[in-house]
Amino acid sequence: MGDLTESFWASLIEPSLQWILPLLHGVFAVEDVTVSPGPRRGLRLRGRFLIDTEEAFTRLWPIVRARGFTLRFRPEGDRAAILLTEGIIQPTPNNRWLPPLLAVLTVLSILGTSIYFWHGEDLSRETFPAHLWEGVEFTVSLLAILLAHELGHYFMARHFGVAVTLPYLIPFPLSLFGTMGAIIRIKDIPPNRRALLMIGAAGPLAGVIVGIPILLLGISLSKVQPLPPGGGYLLEGNSILYGMLKYLVHGQWLPSAGVDMDMHPIAFAGWAGLFVTSLNLIPAGQLDGGHAARALLGDKARFLTWGLILVLALLGFLWQGWWLWAMLIFLFSLRQVEPLDALSPLKRRELAIAAILLVLFVLTFTPIPLRVVL
Repeated sequence: MGDLTESFWASLIEPSLQWILPLLHGVFAVEDVTVSPGPRRGLRLRGRFLIDTEEAFTRLWPIVRARGFTLRFRPEGDRAAILLTEGIIQPTPNNRWLPPLLAVLTVLSILGTSIYFWHGEDLSRETFPAHLWEGVEFTVSLLAILLAHELGHYFMARHFGVAVTLPYLIPFPLSLFGTMGAIIRIKDIPPNRRALLMIGAAGPLAGVIVGIPILLLGISLSKVQPLPPGGGYLLEGNSILYGMLKYLVHGQWLPSAGVDMDMHPIAFAGWAGLFVTSLNLIPAGQLDGGHAARALLGDKARFLTWGLILVLALLGFLWQGWWLWAMLIFLFSLRQVEPLDALSPLKRRELAIAAILLVLFVLTFTPIPLRVVL
């Protein structure tokens, strides 16, 4: 138990909390104890671990939880700290009717928006069936990517025993895509840095796995033709990945030499899905990339967040939408997700996944997503 005897530490702790000391034999050498009085009792025990921190957390957490306390491992300078706080999170049951209701509204929103976007000027009773089919192609393709993304989060969270909601699709008919994407809400605290990384990474990886084949199919269905000479059209931006896929299918970098690809609805859905994925991969704040950065860097991730906010603010002079994203990241970075065990290091496999996320972010990031050519 450290340089001092267990009886000495017990004398500093009220009797109802002394049960923790025998559990720490051979696990943690106590060097300092702080008692937190008040309605939510707690302890902070500082010292050093005698065994692997992941093994220690696995051993202690079920016992501590059974007694109604939350267990946390935290770094404190060159020492470690075990924090016990009275009370545990009790996740509420999932809402059963809201996810399907939002799903129906989002399908209608995406379908209606896509038909109006592509064919609002020439829409008639005769052309509606063909336009409806194109809207269905866009809707199904985009929803496949969005749902794959959110279900990746969902199943990975369940794998680690973290309570989450079902995916909530967000209808937004005033936007170009007819949706603001989808979210799930984590209702529990990830147990360790590995869980935080893997839950954050599972969404973008699943979205890319589904999105790339959809985008390739859409590109193959799209024709290369001259750009309208008079302007007045919307031009999607190139990411490295999107430009490479167009080159792979059509054999040339587009747009170039006055020609570009006339996007098939499936291609537009694939582009939109990868664009949304790249936004989530920004390694800052509460975004998926931000969770990965937090798992990798710990508290130092805040410096990366501030740096990226500055970069996005500067990019706002190229595309004004980045100013909105800089503001959102700032607001959502005020409260960070911290795993219960913030000490156990990531293994080589998790570090490789973090590297893959960084590469995907670079490949999918689009500095100027959309611009109107006049």
